[in-house]
Amino acid sequence: MAERNDEFYQQRLSKLQALRAQGLDPYPSRFERTHTAVEAAAYFAAFEAEHAGEHTEETVTLAGRITALRVMGKATFMDIRDGTGKLQAYFRADHLPAGQFQNLKELDLGDFVGVTGNLFRTRTGEVTLGAHHYAVLAKSLQPPPEKWHGLTDTETRYRHRYLDLMSSEEVRQTFITRSRVVATMRRFLDDRGFLEVETPMLQPQAGGAMARPFVTHYNALDQQFYLRIATELHLKRLIVGGLEKVYEIGRIFRNEGISTKHNPEFTTLESYEAYASYLDVMAMVEDMVSHIARTVLGATEIPYKEGTINLTPPWRRITLRDAIQERSGIDFLAYRETDALAEAMRSKGHTPPAGAGFGKLVDELLSNTVERHLMQPAFLTEYPVELSPLAKRMPENARLVERFEAFVGGMEIANAFSELNDPVEQRARFSHQAQMRALGDDEAELPDEDFLFALEHGMPPTGGLGMGIDRLAMLLTGNASIREVILFPQLRRRE
Repeated sequence: MAERNDEFYQQRLSKLQALRAQGLDPYPSRFERTHTAVEAAAYFAAFEAEHAGEHTEETVTLAGRITALRVMGKATFMDIRDGTGKLQAYFRADHLPAGQFQNLKELDLGDFVGVTGNLFRTRTGEVTLGAHHYAVLAKSLQPPPEKWHGLTDTETRYRHRYLDLMSSEEVRQTFITRSRVVATMRRFLDDRGFLEVETPMLQPQAGGAMARPFVTHYNALDQQFYLRIATELHLKRLIVGGLEKVYEIGRIFRNEGISTKHNPEFTTLESYEAYASYLDVMAMVEDMVSHIARTVLGATEIPYKEGTINLTPPWRRITLRDAIQERSGIDFLAYRETDALAEAMRSKGHTPPAGAGFGKLVDELLSNTVERHLMQPAFLTEYPVELSPLAKRMPENARLVERFEAFVGGMEIANAFSELNDPVEQRARFSHQAQMRALGDDEAELPDEDFLFALEHGMPPTGGLGMGIDRLAMLLTGNASIREVILFPQLRRRE
């Protein structure tokens, strides 16, 4: 960050003072423009079709940031960029009010200006606004990034995202695409009769996922609270209450590691539908993701890394058991005891995590042997009950639950199951999780008595879904790191 005695800062500060000395306000409260850059170019194209070689008769007013400044004696060219694009402006001393041409020397790259004039095309063929008047809208006291085509220092890009957005059209497009993905997802669910709701971020107990929470103190209640690790348990309370289709898109907080696929603060979609199973949710996920790709990108075949991913339904279905056995040679259902599964893993060259339970060992096999191979969209189904304390058992095999995870591009993007609605079994599952926590698993679920009380009032068969918005954005923008699709990713604070 620049010091206040920095030479460039001081030069710009002097220019600011020079403008104020003339009675000009470099930070006016409002400015009215008539066109964006794209609208101005379109307007001129229509005008030129009938009046080739002429200036427009109607005046046009643009506003934006100066991204290029070329002084050529008695003429100056300036590139002005707004949220839609860039347009060139042309200034001549004899076309401007007295003193305005001289004041151009007080302008710098990065300043915001408003310019009024007539459009024409230069001899080099560029649509240009011939200025009759301009106003300074915001004087920039810091120089912009040296290269307008993009910053190269990764930490600067993440720590000062506004500079990254300022200098890179590709980065701007990434976040525009992300916003459109979320908007399209909302419309898809709304059109299916889902109701968008909001649930608490601060909770007296963290539940709904196997994760380590962030802890805070609630001063007004003088109690320890947690930032939510999922929205699941509150959303299912709403199903109990009679809202049959609900969803929430919101921030989730998990006090865990940071990687190219993980950020402690991230965005999810969770939806719950009464009288649906995980099979119904599976069909909805492939329809929704392909619909979003088609709407936002115009295609269901998208480039990703070195290849192409085809999101057109139906997606491949494979049981978790078959997927792990195919890649590791281990059939986890052949073992009932944790120690026996751990020994089988060692015999195949794997190192089981110390203290891991049966479910964690299966998850380790999935992460280390299967996940990276699932580039094309696929659903892994039928997970062990130890890994899914909130999911309904399969009628044909009580060791497994009706659950799937969706994988695309070598990463999980969604998790869903037929929700466990038996309050007696749910209490038993919570009790088992509490035992796991007592043995050192600080990600195990804790019993939530209020949720159990709600469940005891009856919840219909329900299909639930959790989808990672950030990972879906990675996929649809072709980014390999989650930090590229989060505007302000978490970073260690600088002293």
